[in-house]
Amino acid sequence: MTLKPFEEVVAEYGPAVLRVCRAVLGPDDAEDAWSETFLSAMRAYPDLRPDSNVEAWLVTIAHRRALDQYRARRRAPVPADEPPEVPVRDPAPDDRDPELWAALAALTLRQRQAIAYHHLAGMPYTEVARLVGGSAAAARRAAADGIKALRTTYPRGADR
Repeated sequence: MTLKPFEEVVAEYGPAVLRVCRAVLGPDDAEDAWSETFLSAMRAYPDLRPDSNVEAWLVTIAHRRALDQYRARRRAPVPADEPPEVPVRDPAPDDRDPELWAALAALTLRQRQAIAYHHLAGMPYTEVARLVGGSAAAARRAAADGIKALRTTYPRGADR
């Protein structure tokens, strides 16, 4: 069995490929995906096995091209009439809760760093240990000791 000329493949399966593209993208963008499907298929067609299911092969390519276009369209910037407002920055930390800052100042540097890197930045203890020195277990211990000390020296934090 030999492969049909590619023009016949386009004529025979073009409508099915277009339906797939329309189902994924809607009528407006389907033609581009249809074209990309047949450009990709034309490059690969000479290497296709003669006993292949050409329609299934083309529908698979069409589905993938349509999804690629859909994803690209979702990532594209959306024009806006006005630029978004720049959020107002919070007041300086000292203005918010001086008792908290005093309690933090009473901690050791390693405890403050371990708490900040792990609990605020979300870093795993292995990464915290690389930054502050020591082992992951030591970083975990420093953070735990710091939290314990904060609960003692800053009791308002326990209520929140």
